Amino acid sequence: MNGNSAQKIVPVLLSGGTGSRLWPLSRELYPKQFLPLCSDRTMLQDTALRVSAQSGSTGSGSPAAAGAAAEAVFSVPLVICNQEHRFLAAEQLRQSRCTPRGIILEPAGRNTAAACALAALAVAADDPDALLLILPADHEIRDAEAFRRAVGIAARAAQAGRLVTFGIAPTRPETGYGYIRRGHSMDEADGAYNVAAFVEKPSLEVAERYLAEGTYAWNSGMFLFPASRLLAELERHAPAVLAACREALEQGSKDLDFFRLDAAAFAKAPSISIDYAVMERTDRAAVVPCEIGWTDVGAWSALWDVGNKDGEGNVIVGDVLLEGARDCYVRSENHLTAVVGVENAVVVVVDDAVLVADRSQAQDVKRIVDRLKAEGRSESVSHRRVHRPWGSYQSLHTGERFQVKSLTIAPGSRLSLQKHHHRAEHWVVVNGTALVTRGEEQVMVYENQSIYIPIGTVHRLENPGKVPLTIIEVQSGSYLGEDDIVRLEDVYGRN
Repeated sequence: MNGNSAQKIVPVLLSGGTGSRLWPLSRELYPKQFLPLCSDRTMLQDTALRVSAQSGSTGSGSPAAAGAAAEAVFSVPLVICNQEHRFLAAEQLRQSRCTPRGIILEPAGRNTAAACALAALAVAADDPDALLLILPADHEIRDAEAFRRAVGIAARAAQAGRLVTFGIAPTRPETGYGYIRRGHSMDEADGAYNVAAFVEKPSLEVAERYLAEGTYAWNSGMFLFPASRLLAELERHAPAVLAACREALEQGSKDLDFFRLDAAAFAKAPSISIDYAVMERTDRAAVVPCEIGWTDVGAWSALWDVGNKDGEGNVIVGDVLLEGARDCYVRSENHLTAVVGVENAVVVVVDDAVLVADRSQAQDVKRIVDRLKAEGRSESVSHRRVHRPWGSYQSLHTGERFQVKSLTIAPGSRLSLQKHHHRAEHWVVVNGTALVTRGEEQVMVYENQSIYIPIGTVHRLENPGKVPLTIIEVQSGSYLGEDDIVRLEDVYGRN
């Protein structure tokens, strides 16, 4: 490739995680990448905007960095996410005015090697020379200009056939990250280095030595790969991953704006990270050390690290009162939360759960989630407010043979045409106007009016208006589970 020509880079947004260490805010059906944790936008939106075409030049710096930056021209992103999150991902990208080149749906998580293989296969089919910028959708990067300069440097190394990772300059002796030891500088790209070694998470004593030596960087989990070279290295080092992903794509199918992988084929892919599968085995690994204000937001303690602190070292979000508290992270989503006389604590309050933890043990929150799953409790999976492609619903009260819900339907959206075998429904319009299909009739229902849907009656609820439609739904019957829905027609392609 001509060194003076711009190299387009395809960002690949990996959005398949569950963020269990950020429970109770992050849940299986609404994980951290879809939450506004570090700004007014969600983490997925921030990631997409960071590599959008509107980002423009990769910034200025030294002449070498500026020359490298000219290579980094971002193309339209490819998104890989869990099939359960498809409508969340699509809607949040739409709100950010980002139209992806595709959204590939994983029927189950198979770790990052499979996700990278899918991206390489999908992009290389159109452009085998493309560069893939692999970005987890749940990382925070505060210095966007420095990030884009680092991508520019990495692009030159990738054009030389290298598999490039981004090494974060360590600011403390961190024991929760893997490390990369850099070797000698690359001739092809000023600012890039050969990888001397990948190192597992160290002890504190070893981490302190790494920090003092100055040749080690944190392994960020972000990469820049030439698509064709990655495929060749996967064929060499992880052929089972590549074969399963190729079959899953070949046997997959388009579904609305999504691409569904073949579940049986994808299940054959070994669950292994791209680090273990390729990066630690290849002789083409390179690293670009960078200082970009990075954190993987892996636990509540990370949000304390990057948050705006008061004079006592506290980070507060929401309706919070502190008295005699120091170095705490306190977040309240809905309720007044008061914290008195504690230090180094994490306190997170949501509608259906409260977390209190020592900040130094924030990583252990995952153990609580594991226990909730083992006990079959719904608090590990979903919030009280459950999001659907048409809007959301929230259970307000449940009793013997009845349940009360609040439904919010977005303008122009509709629920599926459906019926129930075990429950009747009574709808009261609180705000907006509803178009209700009930059997053979269609009825407009306005604010402060109601309508009754008997058991077994085919029905549909629509919002034909310009404002959100709010409904109070009263269900009554012998069984009120969400699986008592027989969908006859659905614009979102759900069964």
